[in-house]
Amino acid sequence: MGTIKLEGKPEFAVSDGQGEIFVNIEDKSQLDAIDPRKLEVKSSWPLAPCEEPSGLAMDRKHRRLFAGCHNKMMAVVDADTGRVIATPAIGEGVDANAFDPETELAFASCGEGVLTTVREDSPNKFTVLENVPTQAGARTMALDEKTHRIYTVTAKFGPPPAPTADNPHPWRTILPDTFVVLVFSK
Repeated sequence: MGTIKLEGKPEFAVSDGQGEIFVNIEDKSQLDAIDPRKLEVKSSWPLAPCEEPSGLAMDRKHRRLFAGCHNKMMAVVDADTGRVIATPAIGEGVDANAFDPETELAFASCGEGVLTTVREDSPNKFTVLENVPTQAGARTMALDEKTHRIYTVTAKFGPPPAPTADNPHPWRTILPDTFVVLVFSK
């Protein structure tokens, strides 16, 4: 149908289920609201004090967005105005965020080896409940909204390969036979 030009490095997107899409722009520390019908960016909002937003999740009922930020905070954003409402502390190395509409809990999976759980006390008040230990590198996450289980994956890592011109900052190598799926529930 077409292409929507985004300024910067898009990281993660979420739909509100009503025809609007939101995407984190990591290198600009901003959030873009997109109208996919018109194939255009409706709004671009700064996420300060959030830096380098990665994961993104949404409470569709209260229209709150949860952006995981690399400066160890979760920016809670009003999806209608772009206003940052709260910035609860999370672990280091966030990659993914999730929101469970039934429990009203938001999650941030962080590479340092913690899963931060934030409770939505009200649409404008958020409390960090706990930082559950996971395993180093467990950044990718999925939430099963029926069982309320969180799944993360990781492995044990060795040293990175030598830098090259094409890959000046290589990732650490994954050690064979160390891949695990971690499952968390109450």
